Amino acid sequence: MHPVSTDPAATAQADPGHFDLGTLDPDKLARLARKIDLPALLDAAAAMNEGQLRQLSALLGAAGQGGRKKRELPAPHGDFYNVMGTLSDRQREVAAGVRRFMENEVAPIMNDYWSRDEFPQQLIPKMRELNLMREIWNDDGSRTPDASVTEGVIIMEMCRIDVSTAVFFGVHAGLALASVALGGDERQRAELMPRLLDLELVGAFGLTEPQGGSQVSRGLHTTARRDGEEWVLNGEKKWIGNSTFSDVTVIWARDEADDQVKGFVVRKGTPGFAVEKIEGKIALRLVENGHITLSDCRIPETDRLQHANSFRTTADVLRLTRAGVAWQGVGCAMGAYELALKYAQTREQFGRKIGEFQLIQSHLVHMLGNLTAMQTLCLRLSGMEDAGTMRDEHAALAKVFTAARCRETVALARETFGGNGILLEYGVAKHFCDTEAIYSYEGTNEINTLVVGRAVSGLSAFV
Repeated sequence: MHPVSTDPAATAQADPGHFDLGTLDPDKLARLARKIDLPALLDAAAAMNEGQLRQLSALLGAAGQGGRKKRELPAPHGDFYNVMGTLSDRQREVAAGVRRFMENEVAPIMNDYWSRDEFPQQLIPKMRELNLMREIWNDDGSRTPDASVTEGVIIMEMCRIDVSTAVFFGVHAGLALASVALGGDERQRAELMPRLLDLELVGAFGLTEPQGGSQVSRGLHTTARRDGEEWVLNGEKKWIGNSTFSDVTVIWARDEADDQVKGFVVRKGTPGFAVEKIEGKIALRLVENGHITLSDCRIPETDRLQHANSFRTTADVLRLTRAGVAWQGVGCAMGAYELALKYAQTREQFGRKIGEFQLIQSHLVHMLGNLTAMQTLCLRLSGMEDAGTMRDEHAALAKVFTAARCRETVALARETFGGNGILLEYGVAKHFCDTEAIYSYEGTNEINTLVVGRAVSGLSAFV
């Protein structure tokens, strides 16, 4: 036997045809009678079946709670087409580990180090525990299966929180490590690859020069001269990430004897190798970029990358990493979009959540469209790279598109925050600044545009 409820509300809910007259407020009833035809309303209610009465009861209950039932808002989520669902279980596991690391270790300290203009080097041992390099590279310098897709997802997850952390990772795991893998001989790979993979050594990559970045393919000013069993390097390098604390820096220099570009491993503490930290940046402030000066810097022949004897090797390294920079734009846009969506769901103006305003929803949908297009493009690009079918123009198009759409997306996200969008504490300001660096490095968008234009038209517009 079930106990009989004496609660009038419970009784009414169980039996919509039951009404307790004692719960009616005569004054409210009188005011209602002046506004509507109560006898007609009661006649209509009497003609209703049980299902209709339940619907009316639910409607009246919702009206008493402000017109609609309160529902839980969806959590901000930047993977609208479930791109992650197309990946392997291992790739999703790696991505989840990176997300935890970024949210738990990087997010709490990044604004402080942004203000200091420093890289938090205490993150390096913690990053070592993730063992991310070995998800991409083998000890012998070969790439793991699906390495490019895995690397892209890692970079996306890093940039969702902080682009600078991804740049540290990309310089080390991409540019420096790839230089050894592609340019080193068996002995050099055996010595350096395991230590770089384990982050026992931190690497840097010295190509860009003060006189210009895009023009280095037409000739480096930094020179190398053979002197017995040593090489003497002279020149300057600028914007070299990680170089203020790197253990090894790969320097690309023009051989005075044959005018070919060669690669050299310069170890920390080598006489004639000096680094000055570049100050005053508004983007990637956690990245420590250095201005390197090489003054009669002597490097043993054993530290010349034996298979890096022309700019072709340098170009191979850059091609290998350009897809990663496209993924940086994806991650930066994802982080900005998710921050903007969460803000729109919680920020109130004029008595409503700003996410209820049509213009804000237009911003959100525009951002999400950009982000989704970027994700699917980069996933296809990395798949082509893993399959060995990616060409320079494919990577260049991804860089052009993602950098431009990231710039637009992050601007809309910052706009969604209004004045709060320029404060570090809200997160979007850092993304807003960092996207300017993405737009300019690894080939400016103008240079990459000309690479694609040449490929599709068969005509070169380079000066």
